[in-house]
Amino acid sequence: MITPKSSNAIILSYSWSSGQVTFDPSLPIEDANGRFQAQVLSYFHSFGLFGRSSSVVVSLPYANGNFEATVAGERQRVYRSGLADSRVRFSVNLRGGPAMRAKEFVAWREKSLIGASITAVVPTGQYDPVRAVNIGSNRWAVKPEMGFTKRWGRLAGEAYTGVWFFGSNPQFFPGQNHRSQHPMAALESHLAYYFNRRLWVSADVNFWGAGSTEINGVGKGDSQRASRAGISAAIPVKQHHSFKAGYSRGAYVRVGGNFQTLSLAWQYSWLGKPK
Repeated sequence: MITPKSSNAIILSYSWSSGQVTFDPSLPIEDANGRFQAQVLSYFHSFGLFGRSSSVVVSLPYANGNFEATVAGERQRVYRSGLADSRVRFSVNLRGGPAMRAKEFVAWREKSLIGASITAVVPTGQYDPVRAVNIGSNRWAVKPEMGFTKRWGRLAGEAYTGVWFFGSNPQFFPGQNHRSQHPMAALESHLAYYFNRRLWVSADVNFWGAGSTEINGVGKGDSQRASRAGISAAIPVKQHHSFKAGYSRGAYVRVGGNFQTLSLAWQYSWLGKPK
């Protein structure tokens, strides 16, 4: 997303998810499902880097939910709530989106863009090694990504490709196990129709695969392969306020969680100092 230099935004989002939950195959957990919510506070800031449009987003989530599964032959239920792992995402435009002031941005017309980003998942979430169900993952993860956008009047197509690289968890359940995960490829695409710069609707689809895990060096044979599809929309309310809504569900699941998600978000944005 290209914005003028010194653009800022505070985003408060809420998501509700329900469906199948996947646990490590080394655990005696079967037929797991859950209903969980996530509330996320994010801050967005754009700036110029070597003349290119760039931005950084910091997200702090809180999650809670109810989970149900068959554990060692018995049906059990648990509730969890607490801080989840935070995220930091840095992105820079490589072609088609120079760093611009507000006056230049008004006259600018998007055609095609190529950009790159890197996302880091920081293990700040609540984690207890003696619990099989945790909100935090107790590990770092990094995702470098490349993206391409093409604009045809009010219609815009976007495609992203990246790879997740995971750190290891040296305190995996019941606390003495060492869990590692191989890299996982991720693809994502959007087809959006813009009524204006701030009002749009989008059809979304993604896919991820690989990412098998090991416990103490022993492979679990749990390579993932799944896809999700959904729709999202952004609606401006006032000069500085806008809302965003989205819905997605599993489109194809070979191995991985199959659930549906409804999300709502409010955004307050400004240039320079807060208004």
